[in-house]
Amino acid sequence: MSDVPLEAMSSASSQPDTISELLARLLMARGPGGQEDEVREICLQTVTPVCDETWVDAAGNLIGFIKGRREGIESRRAVRVMAHMDEIAMVVKSVNADGTLRVTALGGANPVNFGMCPVDILGDHEVIPGVLSFGSMHATQNAPQGADVLSGDVHWNDVHVVTRTSLQILRAHGVRPGTRVVLSRHWREPFRVGDAIAAHFLDDRAPMAAVIDSARQLSHRRNDLACDVYFVFTTSEEESNAGAMFASTTLPGDTTIAVEVGPVMDEYGTKLCVDPIINTGDEKGYYTREVVTSLAAAAQTCGYNPQYALLVDFASDASAVLSNGSSAKAGCLAIPTENTHGYELILDGAIQACSATLCQYLVALQAE
Repeated sequence: MSDVPLEAMSSASSQPDTISELLARLLMARGPGGQEDEVREICLQTVTPVCDETWVDAAGNLIGFIKGRREGIESRRAVRVMAHMDEIAMVVKSVNADGTLRVTALGGANPVNFGMCPVDILGDHEVIPGVLSFGSMHATQNAPQGADVLSGDVHWNDVHVVTRTSLQILRAHGVRPGTRVVLSRHWREPFRVGDAIAAHFLDDRAPMAAVIDSARQLSHRRNDLACDVYFVFTTSEEESNAGAMFASTTLPGDTTIAVEVGPVMDEYGTKLCVDPIINTGDEKGYYTREVVTSLAAAAQTCGYNPQYALLVDFASDASAVLSNGSSAKAGCLAIPTENTHGYELILDGAIQACSATLCQYLVALQAE
């Protein structure tokens, strides 16, 4: 799928040494829902050396398994830890005769999340460049599109993608209704802002980095684990939670933990800091009380002050599988994030705080 090979992807033996290097690789990888190949490959390279087994299931989820081996205790429980690989993106609705594309949301995206920007069009045979356009800023109120743009109330029917490519060439490249369109690599590099990192798609690349780091830590603490752990990097969370639902019905385990970004908002009482957010509930329901308290206790053990939050306008893989009955228990651990679903920002140390909390939670679990 790659048009220009990502340097960091060139060798399966090339392992990022630090969390920041891992995060940078994940941010540069394109991963629209249902087409997360580039992201999956990085995860496969990084978790395979630290897990007992790794595989890709029929839904496209990548799974890394670490077996609990605490001496003297038979491991009879399993925990599924989920972080999603997909990002908010666009999908082609129609291809116009002049080579422009009409697009709509893939996942919880609005035009304002991207702005007028360079995009990569992931054709079946070739990746081609384009520009997401809202039209001229010199429009008047006389046209519906102009009225929406001038008022700042831009909808998907107001935008198009400029390709400067003929209809025949687009067809030859495999551009069609259903083709994914993503933010170009040209605008994907992380940006330093004082003590913080800013980038598109920290949702869910930062939580993925935390999960991978936690797997690395646990690989050295297998004898401390009483329970088996399945690290599941899921597909299509932003659109439907389809990957998580498949994994929860095919993998052992009674508890699912989603690792996510958490919105920083006065409404929720959350602050931009390293202290993890412990989600107590969201639009799909309330998380299991004992899981919530155990995650908070793990954060405190690691020296952090957990931020409890009821994130009403939010959902996760864990709340999805809890609500459909395919997981008996669920919880959500989140990294405090400014501008969720936009140009997101997290503090230095926030990924490590999440990783340490997750590792402590898993080690503290007792087999039942």
